Amino acid sequence: MNILSTLATHMEMTEAISNYVQEKLMSLEKFCERYSTCEVSAEVGKTSEHHQKGKIFRAEFMMTIPGVTLRAEAIEEDLYAAIDVAKDDLKRQLIAHKEKLDAHS
Repeated sequence: MNILSTLATHMEMTEAISNYVQEKLMSLEKFCERYSTCEVSAEVGKTSEHHQKGKIFRAEFMMTIPGVTLRAEAIEEDLYAAIDVAKDDLKRQLIAHKEKLDAHS
């Protein structure tokens, strides 16, 4: 798996956040073993600079595998929770895509 970029919007990308995103994305690597290329870009941050409360943290992952692009997005009250929810959604999509391919084989 190749992580193309990790971008922060309306906030600073700290080393801790970057490492957390990479750790979560690399946990999906086993689902990408069957694909010749698997590229992911990540964007995390706040939904705006003005809001201070509520669901203000956002995580979005775009994964490109041969023949399809998968996208997962989550908006939560905690940045790490948003990353976890988006990762879980991406994992669900990868499993569904694998099952779809296996059904046609």
